[in-house]
Amino acid sequence: MAEIKDVKKDHELGPLVMKFGGTSVGSPEAMMRTVNIIKNQRQEWEQLVVVISAMSGITNLLIACANDAAADNLEGYINSISLIRKRHLEAIENLPYSAQSREKVNAIIQTYLDRLHNYCVSIQTMGEVTPRGMDAITSLGERMNVRLVSELLLDQAIPNQPIDGDQLIVTDANFQNAHPLRELTIQKVNTLVNPLLKDDVIPIITGFLSGTEEGITTTLGRGGSDYTAAVLGDCLGAQEVWTWTDVDGVMTADPSVVTDAKVISHLSFDEVSEMAYFGAKVLHPKTMRPLMEKGIPLWVKNTFNPASAGTCISNQAQKKEGYLTCVTNIRDVSLVTVRGKGMLGVPGVAARTFSAVAKENASVLMISQSSSEQSICFVIPSHDESKVIQSLKDELAFELSRGDVDTINAFSDAVIVTAIGAAMCQTPGVSAKVFGALGKKKINVIAIAQGSSEFSISMVVAKEEADAAVQEIHTEVIINGTD
Repeated sequence: MAEIKDVKKDHELGPLVMKFGGTSVGSPEAMMRTVNIIKNQRQEWEQLVVVISAMSGITNLLIACANDAAADNLEGYINSISLIRKRHLEAIENLPYSAQSREKVNAIIQTYLDRLHNYCVSIQTMGEVTPRGMDAITSLGERMNVRLVSELLLDQAIPNQPIDGDQLIVTDANFQNAHPLRELTIQKVNTLVNPLLKDDVIPIITGFLSGTEEGITTTLGRGGSDYTAAVLGDCLGAQEVWTWTDVDGVMTADPSVVTDAKVISHLSFDEVSEMAYFGAKVLHPKTMRPLMEKGIPLWVKNTFNPASAGTCISNQAQKKEGYLTCVTNIRDVSLVTVRGKGMLGVPGVAARTFSAVAKENASVLMISQSSSEQSICFVIPSHDESKVIQSLKDELAFELSRGDVDTINAFSDAVIVTAIGAAMCQTPGVSAKVFGALGKKKINVIAIAQGSSEFSISMVVAKEEADAAVQEIHTEVIINGTD
């Protein structure tokens, strides 16, 4: 944990922004842990801002409501609404509200559930759900949960004010993946948040949702609640941003694959960006961008083990004992190869290849090309495989007909394994250690790519060898790979 500062005497340094994820507010026990953390940190920090997610699993149920309504599945969305009601009412029943507060939050939840039902009826009538409509529905999870947490804190005599994100974070109209407009958001923050902080009132803000200049609800997409905290941290000039989850910090590998994975005490923003891109369950790169630009440290902490120091993420890469920081993997991917002796020296084949992929809106996760220019291979999500292969055959039909391109095929059972570490660019021989570790276990590497940043090396291996590859790199290069 960061050294506790005497911020009570120096509030000009800015507030602490704390975000609590779905598991941190997903049950009565977790909610009370969150409330206790807020109470404790209020004693340590002059100013405190809290961002709250929906209960774990609620956003998925809200999406199911919308999709079932669009599919004219009345029973489906009624059942989902019932599950949402049950989760929230059970939480209210098992939390230590006063009688008055319990009655209040029950009424609030019912109001939002009625709104959800009305949305679903409208979608069912129209027969479709628009991105704008999906944002309106998925925002309800945070709206409900913020009220539950706010009322709990009020019953604990902690002054606070719930704020909906669509009244605070101003974005463009790109529904489901909106982009914050910084200057307009700063104006809202100055109007709505700063007066509360001056009055020693904690703003309790919905994560994930935001709004256009006209006040139409948008959402921030993947990592939305983390993004909310980062945007607020930037606009408020926060000292630090803490994101609370259900693990002790960022790990050296997926602990479900590597049993001796360890918490990483410190990471650079660059390292975390690489980790997020290559499959690690950490923050999305867009979440970190506002903090990177301001140099605001971001901590990942465990709601269920608050005494754990957690992981600090900052602009400064720190010297580590080993060669690598972590090893990650991306599953459910396919390796597509375009191969032909006639491709040598023919301009434009690569451009047309990736144009065909782009037509299908498929993400290219990794690219490798032979120096002889006789083959290009790249990795895409497996669910895009069939349409990408057909698009390539259509685009390269002439080259296929005259034999310039011999084959277009896909290896479906692929996994990308990536070794990551900021120290790689200053340390000779890391690649040799990585491939040596795989060679010991006779693990076949199908394709290789390394970015110019030299923060990572990515390898494609067969699915059945992926776990062994991750474990071996972790053991031989991260755990044992010290100087």
